Amino acid sequence: MYCTKCGTRNDDTALTCVQCGNALRPPVFGTPASPPPPQTPQAPIAQAYTQPPPVGQPFIGGPPIPNYLVQAILVTIFCCLPLGIVSIIYAAQVNSKLAVGDVAGAMASSRSAKLWAWISLGAGLFWAVGIGLIGGLGMIANIAKYAHH
Repeated sequence: MYCTKCGTRNDDTALTCVQCGNALRPPVFGTPASPPPPQTPQAPIAQAYTQPPPVGQPFIGGPPIPNYLVQAILVTIFCCLPLGIVSIIYAAQVNSKLAVGDVAGAMASSRSAKLWAWISLGAGLFWAVGIGLIGGLGMIANIAKYAHH
């Protein structure tokens, strides 16, 4: 006997469907069992990109790749000019590599832009702390010089 709800084949003596639990009514004596409902094929589930998109199309199927251009410009202005310029160069490469479909290259440039922005920030902070220490020691020396007169 077939379930009228899900179409699963059940034993002729079963009272409920083994698949969905639907109540089964035994066929009336002399009536042939109803055939199972027609099976409709399911469409395959869409999968994420396994290859880069065609040239000129945006990257779909993954998170956007940040270019860190704003951070690169800020650390170039406020922290360390030479290292910040390196960060700007890598940041500028991200969008152009995405435009030609080089997702792996864009991700590598993004990581490099971020790395050089952090290095530039660290160099700027190191320089600022060093200048602060030298200035502080100079002030202490100046105070000590006049304190003995």
